[in-house]
Amino acid sequence: MTALSTDEILAGIRAWVEIESPTDDLAAMGRMADRVEAEYRTIGARVERIAGQDGFGDHLLVTEDRLCPAVAADRPGVLVLSHIDTVHPVGTLAGPLPFRIEGDRAYGPGTEDMKGGAYLALAALRQLARERKRTRLPVRHLLVSDEEVGSGTSRAHIEREAARARFVLVTEPARSGGKIVTARKGSAMFSVTAHGRPAHAGVEHHLGRSAIREIAHQVGVLEAMTDYARELTVNVGTISGGTRGNVVPDVATIQVDVRFPNPALCEEVVARVHALRPRDPDVRLEVHGGVNRPGYEKSPAIAALFEHARALAAEIGFKLQDLKTGGGSDGNFTAAIAPTLDGLGVDGDGGHTLEERLYISSIEPRTRLLMRLMETLG
Repeated sequence: MTALSTDEILAGIRAWVEIESPTDDLAAMGRMADRVEAEYRTIGARVERIAGQDGFGDHLLVTEDRLCPAVAADRPGVLVLSHIDTVHPVGTLAGPLPFRIEGDRAYGPGTEDMKGGAYLALAALRQLARERKRTRLPVRHLLVSDEEVGSGTSRAHIEREAARARFVLVTEPARSGGKIVTARKGSAMFSVTAHGRPAHAGVEHHLGRSAIREIAHQVGVLEAMTDYARELTVNVGTISGGTRGNVVPDVATIQVDVRFPNPALCEEVVARVHALRPRDPDVRLEVHGGVNRPGYEKSPAIAALFEHARALAAEIGFKLQDLKTGGGSDGNFTAAIAPTLDGLGVDGDGGHTLEERLYISSIEPRTRLLMRLMETLG
């Protein structure tokens, strides 16, 4: 029997990290999916490759029901949910963020979010088979290719698999020193465009209607909607517009990110964004967008699932705590369908930055927690 090895798991994570897989690079995503599929087939799991759509990569559905042969493979089971896309472009590894180990930290694009967590699920299933352990329910692992841009092509697959799951375990990275997630804010995304009137800035400035001036006003209106007391944030993340310095700009656009804690506030803020009106009556505003991810609230069933996980963690030898976070994940889609625990991946920091890293010391206990959840949930 092969003992659970941090070195083996870290080597596996490194191999996945070194296949850079930004969401919008179809060839890179294909290489990543090929690697994951091959590794799962090597340990004997069944893999269904779900063809990508709209220029996004393939999704993978892994089924491991050999560990619970007494039950039907199509029985409601445990859904493990991960993504294999990252935010870092190809070339990050060879440039500003090479894979490297410094003490307890392993750096690299996707180490924390979330090649590390996705690989832990494979390692947990592999180790259960090595130790001849059994699960009470079939385990399915869905790895999607577009989470970092909102899971537009994978959402239907996520919700379908959640509907035939008793429990959902999401391998997003841990938060705040190892805490797992039992609630997340919902999110909405908007594009707001101002359409003005172009003019020569030197000769006929008075005839122009500046789209940039209008959109700058709308930035202030939108940002003022942020209300920390109500856990509402409205962030203008990008702004673009104009053609040249000597032309009154006729078009300007902003991208807006909204996070909200509950459906009532969601409805309110979405209505406020769509109700934006131009300050300049000669400028036209165009607003597109809406809810991207619903809120994920800690239901009694999720609270009970967390207490089960906390007891397992105590047996393993560490204290497990939970929290609510503002970041969204695919757990937002599943929480209202089946009890969901999120943040079960590696502990780390610096996700989406050039300092992204996982903590090596978290690998073994987090893998064992996944193993014990897979063994005991039923």
